[in-house]
Amino acid sequence: MKKVLLIDDDELVSYALSRYLQRKDFEVETLSSGLKAVEKYKSFNPDIIITDIIMPDVEGLELITALRKIDATIPIIAISGGSRRLDTSYLISAELIGANATLEKPFEEEELIELINSLTK
Repeated sequence: MKKVLLIDDDELVSYALSRYLQRKDFEVETLSSGLKAVEKYKSFNPDIIITDIIMPDVEGLELITALRKIDATIPIIAISGGSRRLDTSYLISAELIGANATLEKPFEEEELIELINSLTK
C-alpha cells in the first residue's frame, strides 16, 4: 500500500482527496498546514507528497524547498488553484524548485492517481 502525505489548507479539498485516495487503497496522512509537514514526513515516511502551494502559514514553495533539502528523491506533486491576487504561475515555480509534477485545481481525481502511480513505480 502506497503512503501519501497530503498537505492542503482547504479542508473540503483535503477531505475529498483523502477519502478518494483511501478508496483507491492508499494510506493517507493529511495536514492542513505546512508547519508540521517536515516533522510528519520524517515520522510517516510517505512514498509521495502532495502539497498545495498557496497556504496561510508556510507556502508550498517553501515547503518543497525544505523537503528537497531532506530528501532529494521523494516524489512531490504541487497543486494549486491560484487566488484572486496570484495566478497559477506558482505551479511553474514549484516545478523549477523541485516538484516532480503539478496539477491545477480543479483536476480530475483519476489524473492524480495516474500521476501518483507514474511517480512511485
